[in-house]
Amino acid sequence: MSSIDIYDLDGKPKGKMALPKVFEVRLRPDVISKTVIAIQSHRFQPQGRDPMAGKRTTAETVGVGKKLSRIPRVKGERHPRAGSGAFAPSTVGGRLTHPPNPQKRLRKRSNKRESSLALASAIAATANKEIVQRRGHRIDAVPSLPLVIGDDIEGVKETKDAKELLKKLGLWNDVERVIGSIKRRSGRASLRGRGRKMARGPLIVCVEDRGMISAFRNIPGVDTVRASDLNVEHLAPGTHPGRLTLWTESAVKAIDHRLKGGA
Repeated sequence: MSSIDIYDLDGKPKGKMALPKVFEVRLRPDVISKTVIAIQSHRFQPQGRDPMAGKRTTAETVGVGKKLSRIPRVKGERHPRAGSGAFAPSTVGGRLTHPPNPQKRLRKRSNKRESSLALASAIAATANKEIVQRRGHRIDAVPSLPLVIGDDIEGVKETKDAKELLKKLGLWNDVERVIGSIKRRSGRASLRGRGRKMARGPLIVCVEDRGMISAFRNIPGVDTVRASDLNVEHLAPGTHPGRLTLWTESAVKAIDHRLKGGA
């Protein structure tokens, strides 16, 4: 079994640990894609239409032989809508042809074995330099993949200390890529909470939060997640595996224990 370096807060190796077998799992982009889409589908919001929308009218068809099209027409005389088409999908104010149905099943399923395989495959992709580069991350200054740091990082509480740590570990180049990718969306997007668009940067996986989540959350593109909450979408945003990931020593052990069937 191969070993990997463990780095301290100064970006220098301080020891080694055995590389878990989960980092050697074969890449399965098909299973990863299916699982990520299943996770995303749980956030879909059902929508529908009033079943009577466009149908509250007196319109009836006049039949054939009147030299008129057979669309339903509003009854009556001497008012603006009299004789105009209504009710039918092709008419102004008419019903929709195929309106959205709130009973439609939006949630997709992924069984436990597929989910475990997808997670293991996505974890293994974070240790593959070629896959990580293909995703667009800048890893020229990153000392090794997978990148593992001591548990001291969990006690970082200040954003300025978090920035210095990312620079020492060679991850700041990727953060600068994210900052350069930020774009404002036009139109109503800003009113709906999605006014800007940016790339995804490094992911930090820990076991316990002793202040680090608050320290890293203001750095663009950087996400922090506990090992117990880690899912495939964190490691493969948009179904694309190979996210640049920083693991704590305890997180690597926790993930290995989790995928072996531990509690």
